[in-house]
Amino acid sequence: MNYSRRDLGLLLPVLAAASGRAQPKALPSKAYKYEDLPVRGTGRNVLNGETHSGFPIEMHITQLAAGQAPHPPHQHVHEEVLMLRSGVLDATILGVTTRVTAGSVLYLASNDLHGWRNPGPDPAQYFVMSLGGDKA
Repeated sequence: MNYSRRDLGLLLPVLAAASGRAQPKALPSKAYKYEDLPVRGTGRNVLNGETHSGFPIEMHITQLAAGQAPHPPHQHVHEEVLMLRSGVLDATILGVTTRVTAGSVLYLASNDLHGWRNPGPDPAQYFVMSLGGDKA
């Protein structure tokens, strides 16, 4: 079969795109033991990958000292869920600050400006799960 330069010109971008993207594997079912989780600064990475349908998901645990914030208020395309295990956080979402205690959950929608700070006096430990987009 003969191909013209025009045929190859149309085919090359498709081949380049296909070869440049490895098909990611879905995260397997697994127990993540705390003591086995890799330490990252004052936190631990739990998981980072995709669901069976290719949806990106990432989770980490952070220990935040009294009087500290992990970063300035920010926004991003992906959604996040924060689950406060211990301590207290002053969470600001779209300019409204709410004091949350252990057991509280924050849902942070796409592009909503948000941040949090530990008012103390004790450390706060929380889990963040990023759903989709630029984090995973």
